[in-house]
Amino acid sequence: MNDRTQYEPVIGLEIHAQLRTRTKIFCGCSTAFGAPPNTQVCPVCLGLPGALPVLNRQAVDYAIKAALALGCDIQPQSIFARKNYFYPDLPKGYQISQYERPLALGGGLEITAGGGKRVGLTRIHMEEDAGKSLHEGFPDSDRRTYIDYNRSGVPLIEIVTEPDLRSAAEASEFFARLRDILVWLGVNDGNMEEGSLRCDANVSVRPVGQRAFGTKTEVKNVNSFRYVQKALEYEIDRQIDVLEGGGRVVQETRLWDSASGRTCSMRTKEEAHDYRYFPEPDLPPLVVDAARLDAVRATMPELPEARRRRFVAAYGLPEYDAGVLTQSPALADYFEQVAAGAVNPKAASNWVMGELLRVLNERGTPIEAVPLAPAALAGLIRLVDAGRISSSIAKDVFAKMYESGRSAEAIVAAEGLAQIDDESALLAIVRDVIAKHRDAVAQYRAGKQATFGFLVGQVMKGSGGKANPKLANQLLRRELEA
Repeated sequence: MNDRTQYEPVIGLEIHAQLRTRTKIFCGCSTAFGAPPNTQVCPVCLGLPGALPVLNRQAVDYAIKAALALGCDIQPQSIFARKNYFYPDLPKGYQISQYERPLALGGGLEITAGGGKRVGLTRIHMEEDAGKSLHEGFPDSDRRTYIDYNRSGVPLIEIVTEPDLRSAAEASEFFARLRDILVWLGVNDGNMEEGSLRCDANVSVRPVGQRAFGTKTEVKNVNSFRYVQKALEYEIDRQIDVLEGGGRVVQETRLWDSASGRTCSMRTKEEAHDYRYFPEPDLPPLVVDAARLDAVRATMPELPEARRRRFVAAYGLPEYDAGVLTQSPALADYFEQVAAGAVNPKAASNWVMGELLRVLNERGTPIEAVPLAPAALAGLIRLVDAGRISSSIAKDVFAKMYESGRSAEAIVAAEGLAQIDDESALLAIVRDVIAKHRDAVAQYRAGKQATFGFLVGQVMKGSGGKANPKLANQLLRRELEA
């Protein structure tokens, strides 16, 4: 077994994120996923002679938005170029991308893995997506490849990191955090299964202490955070085995096969000159002036990390709560409205993270479609805090509110669920419990304190869950010790 601690991985990521525009980057065809093959195409995205591209303004604004969120320097002028290569799903024989003068440079993102670090970005550039080659699902898939050009021309940004990552875990976290930001901004839907967010990883290994990089390989076809980590772990081990065996790592592109848990060679790795880049003659330079930057900046939401920090500082929430509640802007907005109405942020957090998310997850309902208004949940919390209903009754009331749309007040009044605070009424229930459970009473009086919890439960049961817990405890203990 080779000693992996003698080697250091060096990893950089290239993340392709489809932008959530309704139409493609250079034409008016729909970008909707799932349409029948080759039904969302036109002469422009099919690369037919004489068809001219026209840049989608919304795509540029979304790209700027992502770049601002990641702290990049937006370039006042960027250039589209033709990236020449030949593949069945590239109808023009070239891809319109950006190369020497991309939209944005620099920037970075903080991660916590490896003790915490900032991972720098090299660039963010815009380009069009290619079509899709289909290798299975047809009677003759063993002999033919089918092509769907619906995806051809869908707008992409490619986010390229510096080689700052030093483990598969760091790469996985970076990819996850980046996805959260893109989805939060509304510029990408984060759906890796449908291919709207894809990750390629460049990885090499070198002896610990060596400054020069080793020979890198590119791992493609990675469509989940877990697979990013597993693919990199495998590739790091493979390269170390090659070096320890006296071999030489070959610069190549490799595919991740999730079924076998291996990477396999796809082709030798291209260099930039292989693509014969030259400026796209049918598109003028993309100019982003100060006015446009200000207009996009004005649409930027509070970013998830900033909102997490504010939830901790302003509401006194634990870090864990703040992390859960900022999974999406809609969930964070819902919590804030509940907290404002309940005037009890921690209780609001508990109810949103507990009962509300449980029901939403069980039913597969997104937070945007929740039928329970934040003000209604706040009203339920106020009833509990005022002592008018117990916590156990409140859960039943919540379920009825969710189903019926009625307010907590209305349900409690109609069903007589108000908490019993009357001492004489509770005392009668306590004495009845003591009379019916003489063995438990004797055990308690003999020093078995755990029996007290059983007797409290019987009092709550006898009251239909409506007894004031604090008063019930006091009365029961007084009667037992009398």
